[in-house]
Amino acid sequence: MPIRYTYSEIKKITNGFKDKLGEGGFGSVYKGKLCSGRSAAVKLLGKSKANGQDFINEVAIIGRIHHVNVVQLIGFTVEGLKRALIYEFMPNGSLEKYIFSREGSVPLSNEKMYEISLGVARGIEYLHQGCDMQILHFDIKPHNILLNDKFVPKISDFGLAKLYPTNNNIVPLTAARGTMGYMAPELCYKNIGGVSYKADVYSYRMLLMEMVGRRKNLNTLANHSSQIYFPSWVYDQVSEGKDIEVQEDAMEHEKKTTKKMIIVALWCIQLKPVDRPSMHKVVEMLESDVESLRIPPKPFITPYQMPGDDDKANHVKLSDPSNDCIDSSYQFGDSNNIA
Repeated sequence: MPIRYTYSEIKKITNGFKDKLGEGGFGSVYKGKLCSGRSAAVKLLGKSKANGQDFINEVAIIGRIHHVNVVQLIGFTVEGLKRALIYEFMPNGSLEKYIFSREGSVPLSNEKMYEISLGVARGIEYLHQGCDMQILHFDIKPHNILLNDKFVPKISDFGLAKLYPTNNNIVPLTAARGTMGYMAPELCYKNIGGVSYKADVYSYRMLLMEMVGRRKNLNTLANHSSQIYFPSWVYDQVSEGKDIEVQEDAMEHEKKTTKKMIIVALWCIQLKPVDRPSMHKVVEMLESDVESLRIPPKPFITPYQMPGDDDKANHVKLSDPSNDCIDSSYQFGDSNNIA
């Protein structure tokens, strides 16, 4: 179980909050050192009701999780409005900077990206099926995937997560939660299907496609409308038997690995939750030979779809987003988070 620390102990661990690792709407993260000499990351939450609830939620959920691909919660602090979480320190930071080539980051090979994608899939599978309760994360994205010194991925930030009985195929949810661009459509459009663990499957797909393309899924600066939404463009390339050149001079096995990640991602982006695989199936597909994988039907919804785009006949007009998706939004971590 996580250890409870006093606030003064937290100040000592962080040497007076001197080494800031990052900052967001939730508060700030500082590097610290425990009495054992082990490095740690201290997440100091801001003073608000929303963050307080997120904090209680995060401690309750992460405290019961033990998996190589989920960040370990070491301890916490609660003193009045002062709240903090102490995690294992991840020296290589978030996956985000390696996908989008942030300054100072070392480019990762296709093979390493594949290993990371498989680790993340195993972590989500554990959350869904490996605990006594079903844990839905609701905020799977590159920023929330941390990398240790060996680039082993670990899922982090459970502030939006929810616990449900393992036999719940459809879960009660009164408001949409997640980050725009990674949220499953059923969180906003009620006529698509009920909310379930398949929402995390959809978010994983968004992450996986960005890992393959080393770019955001939505690119409004693309020269051709068909390339604006990367998943739509990449589906056409794969279905026509074309290679997706992500890395120059890629070996044949690297091209096969990339194609496998794309096919898995395209299964996970299916509009209706019932058509998406479970994370257990995702892991199986990622571990299979690419030749054994079928290309799924083309997803028939793309954001910002323009007149003239291919498959216009397949475009389905959804009903307006529910009020829950719009009115209940608030900042959490960054301006795109809603809960």
